[in-house]
Amino acid sequence: MKRRSLLALAAGASSSTLARPGVLRAQGTTGASSVLRFVPQSDLTLLDPVFNTALVTRNHGMMVYDQLYGLDASYVARPQLVDGHVIEDDGRTWRITLREGPTFHDGTPILARDAVASIDRWTKADVLGQNIRAITNEMVVVSDRVFLVKLKTPFPLLATALAKPSSYCPVMQERFARNPPSVQVTEIVGSGPFRWIAGERMTGSRAVYERFAGYKPRNEPVSFLAGGKVARVDRVEWHTIPDAATAGAALQQGEVDWWEVPTADLVPRLKRVRNLRVEVKDKAGLMGMIRFNHLQPPFDNPAIRRAFLPAINQTDYMTAVMGDDRTLWNDRCGFFLPGTALATEAGLETMAGAPDYDKVKRNLEAAGYKGEKVVLAVPTDLTSLNAMSEIAGDMFRRTGINLDYQASDWGSVATRVMNNRDGLDKGGWSAWCNYIPGIIALNPATQSYVRGPGRGGTSGWPDLPKIEALRDQFLAAEGLAEQKRITEQIQLQAFQDIPYLPTGAYTPPTAFRSNVTGIVEGFPLFFNLQKS
Repeated sequence: MKRRSLLALAAGASSSTLARPGVLRAQGTTGASSVLRFVPQSDLTLLDPVFNTALVTRNHGMMVYDQLYGLDASYVARPQLVDGHVIEDDGRTWRITLREGPTFHDGTPILARDAVASIDRWTKADVLGQNIRAITNEMVVVSDRVFLVKLKTPFPLLATALAKPSSYCPVMQERFARNPPSVQVTEIVGSGPFRWIAGERMTGSRAVYERFAGYKPRNEPVSFLAGGKVARVDRVEWHTIPDAATAGAALQQGEVDWWEVPTADLVPRLKRVRNLRVEVKDKAGLMGMIRFNHLQPPFDNPAIRRAFLPAINQTDYMTAVMGDDRTLWNDRCGFFLPGTALATEAGLETMAGAPDYDKVKRNLEAAGYKGEKVVLAVPTDLTSLNAMSEIAGDMFRRTGINLDYQASDWGSVATRVMNNRDGLDKGGWSAWCNYIPGIIALNPATQSYVRGPGRGGTSGWPDLPKIEALRDQFLAAEGLAEQKRITEQIQLQAFQDIPYLPTGAYTPPTAFRSNVTGIVEGFPLFFNLQKS
């Protein structure tokens, strides 16, 4: 069925039930109001949020794994599985006590040894975690509920780090957390408010969760990732529907309840549909980027990376991703989230104006580009990244790059770019378009994609010692004025080193049926919401 005929429903042209997309058959005998059917941004292919930091994996992880600390709506870290902590030894020892009562999904208690193993695994994978690991003498299990983090130097942001909302520290059983982060945990015995139903998973089609009756939420109001995470629906089904028209029709007919990211062209029409709501829930949104592989030529050369700045027009990228509604995007985006306390426009003039492809060609020649092949990895089933990739691919072609535009599904691209450090002859890659959760781009401490720790860093693996030194200064800075000064220096240095090319900031709306209430502000979270 063509998109136009499906969307005619918005004008009341038909009241008949559409043919079901195939995956939306009734499951079991659970009442309709107890089942929440959700269309994620892409298929869930990787299940371990430490092994893979893709947002769809993060969203899955937040359902099945709890955190030691969680960020509230003001981005303040609050105890979650933790009952409380005491900081001793002039800030060098954290004595952390777990709550009494929380259990894993197999009924075994969550113990200090599980927390220690979970932190240990996370600090091997996450770039902020690696900083903590470098200043940690040891972690000591004192009792079933108490453990110590003994530091070489005070680190007052420990709770904030453990409350990170992306590339985060999930609490797993010790037996799973002992796996190196390079090995995916595929058996899920979680700690969160929902259980993973492995037997009902259909790769490319469906993922299923059920309320964990043994979960013990905190006795306080929920606030983003903090407070009482009460599961108010019995079952959550994720249905992968790559075709936007089909997803839109399913939402209008009530075959699904919530569509995470409706495409920009459908948003105006969905807003006119009775019984649907289209809102921006995640006010921090996303920041687009063209990420380079810094380990392989030609993008191991900073002058070649920098050569493309005159071709970056963020308006083009944001229009392609979000359409003409400028309230949903910002084309004055550097390396930190626009409109926040530490955001700066320093260096943005390097991307001002219409794309100058001839200047880029001259820059590339001066930088020593010799016609090396560039593989752009493109996930066609993620609409926003596919749109960004089309603009980026056109830029590479217009500037004389020897481009190999390799399109495939999100799962294949994510696995490739996050794990393959090899050359192109061994399946490697040169660049890809991705987005950064705005919530981690508030400051240099958590903005992992601007960092340059080399092979131990995030995918792309930039080695940028000047930025790393400035970040160390930021962590030691006292007062907002000093933090702002250093953040501006980091951004200016980033426009020299080019960890990635920023393509704009945007806040995608989400669409859901009006009988779904209580959706928590932020990225998709499934506790607290109800369906009548």
